[in-house]
Amino acid sequence: MREAIQKSEISEWDFWKKYNINKFDFYEELSMCWKNWKAIPPTESNLSQTSGELANVGTVDIVTARDDSTHDDVKNWLRMHGVSFRNYVGVLEGTEKARLDYDVFIDDSPINAKTMLASQKSVILYSQPWNLEFPDPRARRISELRQAVGIIRSMGQN
Repeated sequence: MREAIQKSEISEWDFWKKYNINKFDFYEELSMCWKNWKAIPPTESNLSQTSGELANVGTVDIVTARDDSTHDDVKNWLRMHGVSFRNYVGVLEGTEKARLDYDVFIDDSPINAKTMLASQKSVILYSQPWNLEFPDPRARRISELRQAVGIIRSMGQN
């Protein structure tokens, strides 16, 4: 039995390599976690209020890369936490997000951010231990989702 890995110990996006975890085993475990979606805590408080504020400055779509079997669980979680969004869009790989026609992406993956920036997309990087070393200053960094509201407002004024 493996000792629990703490969030603060995850220093890269594909951390399973560092811990000699098979990628497919990791994704299978992640999918299993979503089956218990009611127990997954929100990333921060006031998600409902913040997503509503975001919806007031633009259209909010949830764009996510995950196993198809978890989409209903994720949607249930979003509803349970009162997250406002127009569309829920699932893609097979995170880097596919950059092909979508959005003005601004909010993401925590440094790999996705790099791909989005290379595609001339605006990126707001949600700070997490696994993206702290991301070097590109074109990605605006936030530590709380509510900070994105002001950034997006200012983008509309340029």
